[in-house]
Amino acid sequence: MPTLLQQTPSWDLDSFISKFLQPNREFLGQVSRAVDIICSFMKENCFRNSSTKVLKVVKGGSSAKGTALRGRSDADLVVFLSCFCGFADQGTNRAEIIAEIRAQLEACRREKQFDVKFEISKWENPRVLSFTLTSKTLDHSVDFDVLPAFNALGELLLKRDEGAPLGEFSSCFTELQRDFVISRPTKLKSLIRLVKHWYKQVKGALPPQYALELLTIYAWEQGDGTPQFNMAEGFRTVLELVQNYKNLCIHWKVNYNPENEIIKNFLTQQLRKPRPIILDPADPTGNLGHGTRWDLLAKEAASYANSVCCANKSGDFVQPWAPSHLSISPRDCLNYDLFSL
Repeated sequence: MPTLLQQTPSWDLDSFISKFLQPNREFLGQVSRAVDIICSFMKENCFRNSSTKVLKVVKGGSSAKGTALRGRSDADLVVFLSCFCGFADQGTNRAEIIAEIRAQLEACRREKQFDVKFEISKWENPRVLSFTLTSKTLDHSVDFDVLPAFNALGELLLKRDEGAPLGEFSSCFTELQRDFVISRPTKLKSLIRLVKHWYKQVKGALPPQYALELLTIYAWEQGDGTPQFNMAEGFRTVLELVQNYKNLCIHWKVNYNPENEIIKNFLTQQLRKPRPIILDPADPTGNLGHGTRWDLLAKEAASYANSVCCANKSGDFVQPWAPSHLSISPRDCLNYDLFSL
């Protein structure tokens, strides 16, 4: 990349995102058309001679949310199958299911015409299936993971296998994860791109990238909240939140009813856990803040917060927004956040 983020003046951040982080529109269109062809082919042809049916194929990940970075990005294709009657069923006959999907992807690649290069991973793992769509003219590509899943929407959210790790079946809620982000203003998605680019500069056992996406949305909701905002102020706010990770207690209730006694009791248990707490708005069993090296991110955040990318033309540092829940106590987190976000 010709220009380093840390050396980019704060007033040029919008230009930096446009020039270096925004994906090529033509390539995005090519990928979208290719995915439509692949999804339709799989739904029509997978398990044709079986009682198992493909209920739907859903695109997830950064490409579906509108927050993909230029160059190489990741995405998911979640294949919802009728043979799964619960979360635990996703491990049943997985090798056979993956083999059938692989066979149909190979057939689709042979029979259909694409504007992009369509390459299926030759690594034959019985539990994982991946493919890549690559531009024929640009250094752009999207790596897809194909994930068979239980169609959980409409079922009781917290009815899950008691032996499964929390957040284990988040792929079942891909649509909710996608919709939570894709509906946001265009400039907020640009800020998410900027934060993701910054995140990728840090090495180590870091929190999941999705946690930083959610943290960025939280910063905007509790801070500026308007479609047009100062990019440097937004970036500085996210850096400030990262530095204060030990105080984070964040969740949303848009996809479930906290007045439901089961959900209320579960959320209370979740919010009593050590911080940082960032609950997946699509699946509150998943705490994206738990068990990773936030300290590594915090150290890098402090460095960037004191760089020209966060300073104005007078030499003073831009002021972050003031998210109202930044410094509440664990007790307040239970009594306030549960009913007020």
